[in-house]
Amino acid sequence: MHADRPAQLVNALTVDVEDYFQVSAFAGPIAPSSWDARECRVERNVDRILALLAADGVKATFFTLGWIAERYPDLVRAIVDEGHEIASHGYGHERASDLSQARFYADVNLAKLILEDLSGCEVKGYRAPSFSIGAGNLWAFDSLVRAGYRYSSSVYPIRHDHYGMPESPRYAHRVRPELLEIPLTTMRLFERNFPSSGGGYFRLLPYRVSRWMLRRVNRQEGQAGIFYFHPWEIDTGQPQIAGISRKARFRHYLNIHRMEARLKRLLSDFCWGRMDQIFLGAGAPGTASVAASA
Repeated sequence: MHADRPAQLVNALTVDVEDYFQVSAFAGPIAPSSWDARECRVERNVDRILALLAADGVKATFFTLGWIAERYPDLVRAIVDEGHEIASHGYGHERASDLSQARFYADVNLAKLILEDLSGCEVKGYRAPSFSIGAGNLWAFDSLVRAGYRYSSSVYPIRHDHYGMPESPRYAHRVRPELLEIPLTTMRLFERNFPSSGGGYFRLLPYRVSRWMLRRVNRQEGQAGIFYFHPWEIDTGQPQIAGISRKARFRHYLNIHRMEARLKRLLSDFCWGRMDQIFLGAGAPGTASVAASA
């Protein structure tokens, strides 16, 4: 399998570290004030992910909630000790589009301070919950610069009912002189962007389709891909949440039992690395993509 990897091109493997009860689709039936009373499963799931990556010698970027880091500092230290990048997912998993500029800055600044204090590392990257930076709140980039971030991976250039900015550049580009935006990967076909970055689409589509899309981006466009998933996506034992819509239930629970096996295939079929090393490291594989904007 390894011999069939696209030669000399490293893709970015990313994990959005949040627990099952913190997803945006559950914001109605689960109030943040109740989070501390819920069974937390994120530690055991991150441990499984770390073991999975270690078995294949893969390094990744973990976009971690400040709320999680405060309560599970050993989780942050374990990620760093294994050689992975710690990045920010904000503090309380609030969508950037739901916050004022002042509240957004307070959220991303607090998360960065917490993660840096616990990890002993500079936190360079940020990913907005639900990819919630779009045309209506581009001021968020100014807040990220002010907080000291060096890159964001918060824009998904697709059409979606909860997020998306399809007119945005598809590859890494400067949104401010000090800040690089690294969008989620899409495949361009029939004058439309198709999601090719993981998440629920990776569980929905047959694995061979996801593999074909990423290979196309690597081989035909010569670009590094960005793949993401969540710790709860490998957790078949998580509680079933009542009071959610059929659409939310379908999106959240679909094919969770197949996710770990698919991840193992994905790790074998492609080369993977950390966001900071691919896109910020001088001469690192994938840095050529920073110049691309279409």
